[in-house]
This record gives sequence, C-alpha cells and structure tokens, in this order.
Amino acid sequence: MATVTYVLTLDYVARILDEDVELLEAIVSNGDNLTYGTIIRVCTGPDETITALTDHGVDELTDMLSQARLTTNTWHQFLDDFVDDPELANRLKAQASQ
Repeated sequence: MATVTYVLTLDYVARILDEDVELLEAIVSNGDNLTYGTIIRVCTGPDETITALTDHGVDELTDMLSQARLTTNTWHQFLDDFVDDPELANRLKAQASQ
C-alpha cells in the first residue's frame, strides 16, 4: 500500500460526491465499514476531531454507495443497515423518492 501523503475531510468528500455529509458520517462512524486505515481521525483540539478519508477510502465509499443505489429496495436496505438515526434514514429515503 502506498504511503498516505494527504487526506480529504468528510465535508469535502460529501461535496465532491454530492452526498449528504450526515450519511457519510453514519457510514464511517463504524470503522469496519471501510478498509482499515482509510478512515482518519484528525485531532483539531484536546476534545475535537474531524474525520477524513484517504483516496482509497473515497473509492470504497463511492463503490459502496453506487451498489446501494442500484434499486430503491437496495437503497432502503442499505440505509436501514448503515444509518442508526431513523429520522436521517427516513429523510434520505424520501429524498431518493423525489
């Protein structure tokens, strides 16, 4: 694996992928959802962190979301599996229906 020389913040990844940042936060909140080492926590203060992804993490996330969006049923199941917040899951399901 190549040496990581930069990472992309989750906010920036959300803008690049035109995704809801809360969805991405829900996915990466479980470190097992992407390959070990692709999710980076950056300390910005004693009790403050931001989440960032390596290029490989962005690629994995992109592939994951593409597969999840194949059908409405797979998208809804994906949201049920990866989003613990029912309000967020319902909001994302409603957005997909529009």
